[in-house]
Amino acid sequence: MALRGCWRFARVVPRLLWNTTVLPGASVPGGRSSVSCLHNTYPGCQTTESLLRTFSSGPPNTDVSYEQLKQLLAAQKSVVIDVREPWELREYGHIPGSINVPLGQVNTALQLPPEEFKEKYGGEMPQQTDNIVFTCLAGIRSKNALDAAASIGYNHVQHYPGGWKDWVKNEQNN
Repeated sequence: MALRGCWRFARVVPRLLWNTTVLPGASVPGGRSSVSCLHNTYPGCQTTESLLRTFSSGPPNTDVSYEQLKQLLAAQKSVVIDVREPWELREYGHIPGSINVPLGQVNTALQLPPEEFKEKYGGEMPQQTDNIVFTCLAGIRSKNALDAAASIGYNHVQHYPGGWKDWVKNEQNN
């Protein structure tokens, strides 16, 4: 009996999440029964967008474009952490103003005392409330670093999915 109820719920939730423009009192299209959106009907009811954030593994809006990263660096509103290996930075270059913390050290580094972090990595240790942007060569390692930082309590983490490759391409065009 309980399993049957779970299956009914499993059919409804994807439809609710799929329909991002459900208005209060509207029914979900394609459903056998009328399922009303309870947004604004009951206190504490979440919108579809906030439900998607609840079910996602990472924080919302985690991608940063080249233009956004340039603005963040100019305004000094973010700590930019490059998670490539030091030899990669020496060979290919790095984004000015970024701190190098190799991916394998991110979890440990973000839990160090601030003085030790500064001594080891040459930059101020970000606080858990600071905006952090992770970058790498092409966006794969930076996404892993974002997930690692979020798992230890950093709330405002983003990554630059284009990475160093995109940075160089955009810098050459400017």
